[in-house]
Amino acid sequence: MSYFLFLPIPRIDKMAIPTPNPNTPPHFRLPAMPSPVSRTIAVVGAGAAGLCAALELRREGHKVVVYERENQIGGTWAYTPEIETDPIGVDPSRNIVHSSLYASLRTNLPREVMGFRVYPFVASRKPGRDGRRFPGHGEVLEYLRDFAEEFRLRELVRFGSEVWHVGLMEDRKWMVRSRKRSGSEGNKDDEVYDAVVVCNGHYTEPRIAEIPGIEVWPGKQIHSHNYRVPDPFRDQIVVIIGGATSADDISRDISKVATEVHITSRSIEIGRLGKLSGHDNIWLHSMINSVHKDGKVAFQDGTQVRADVILHCTGYKYHFPFLETNGIVSVDDNRVGPLYKHIFPPALAPWLSFIGLPRKVVPFLLFEFQSKWIAGVLSGRIPLPSKEEMMRDTEAFSSSLEASGIPKGYTHRLDADQFEYDDWLAAKSGSPLTEEWRKKMYFAAGRMKRSMPEMYRDHWDDEDLISQAHEDFKTRSTVGSV
Repeated sequence: MSYFLFLPIPRIDKMAIPTPNPNTPPHFRLPAMPSPVSRTIAVVGAGAAGLCAALELRREGHKVVVYERENQIGGTWAYTPEIETDPIGVDPSRNIVHSSLYASLRTNLPREVMGFRVYPFVASRKPGRDGRRFPGHGEVLEYLRDFAEEFRLRELVRFGSEVWHVGLMEDRKWMVRSRKRSGSEGNKDDEVYDAVVVCNGHYTEPRIAEIPGIEVWPGKQIHSHNYRVPDPFRDQIVVIIGGATSADDISRDISKVATEVHITSRSIEIGRLGKLSGHDNIWLHSMINSVHKDGKVAFQDGTQVRADVILHCTGYKYHFPFLETNGIVSVDDNRVGPLYKHIFPPALAPWLSFIGLPRKVVPFLLFEFQSKWIAGVLSGRIPLPSKEEMMRDTEAFSSSLEASGIPKGYTHRLDADQFEYDDWLAAKSGSPLTEEWRKKMYFAAGRMKRSMPEMYRDHWDDEDLISQAHEDFKTRSTVGSV
């Protein structure tokens, strides 16, 4: 599961985001606006995005209810050993497991970069906590619990409440229908809200590679969403599809017990094909050409292996099974749209919004910027362009991607444009721009990952940036007005 780091794609002027003026003071003076209005707002999901949204919405004076299908906060960061009944994740009747974490997962960003600005992710002194700079997933969950406790967010969450319908009513309000996970008829609930903020994440609905001959191939398939530990792959020959962080991590995890591990990816350079340096049982291949009923997997580089398992580390689909907008918002080839700045559907703005759709970003930071903008827009403190202007901007963005040959599925992949996007949101909401140390540390971590893919989490060379980050943290109050 690749959360944060990236290999940059060619830069284009994707969103016509103005370049911030470096001489502008850290805080921006917003134009005079009418007195803020308090709205009733439903937030779907109590992961990192939903918690951040709840904080900023309540700070703005809104009345907030957060719906969470599980009995704890954390979203995808709440690890469970449970996997779905369909290991490849294509059966619509399967039991749904929200989290995609594997037991050995560590962050691929340093904690200084990763944390919310309002609540820095510093090492905790509490017993049993993970103080590493690139901690395991359990430490991230503990951080989110600390964040929720610090700002009294748990009191806003309805645990065990699964939203099964969000629909627009005739008076432009939203009906939110939920049910308790027990499923009994008496546990259903209908409530009406002024606005809905969708924070349900995008690491639950697997994307699967299309493989010629797969219908007759006798082996087992699994998506990384259902990978937890390497033990089931002991003494097996495993083919892993993917070139991102999850494929890197899982291949090395499985190689400890598997007979052979073969990684296939379109991003592998020809000069790197063959046995992976430093490993006796990991090979790199070009893309799969075909698979056969005798169990063989043939690669485009001319090699082939007889494999037991194909493991798809191929990403996820955006999925909103509860949302009914009469066709106004749809998912087309993994593009959610039309959306203004990845957040507002122009025809429904500001009463419906999405947090956390962009990929290949520093997620918690992005959640914070998006949440502040949404909260201010809903109160009337921050104006939005007209629906026509937002639609023209959205169409121009889509046209720029198409003209540059970028597929629809890359619409929400920001990569190197993320900080320009963040700073645009910051300017709109009157927040300080992204810290320079944070940007530099992010790119430094990326360079270390590429040069030392198996050691970057425990070796680094940006001590000066670490010092800058901690000096910055000292100037902040972790407790805001809630």
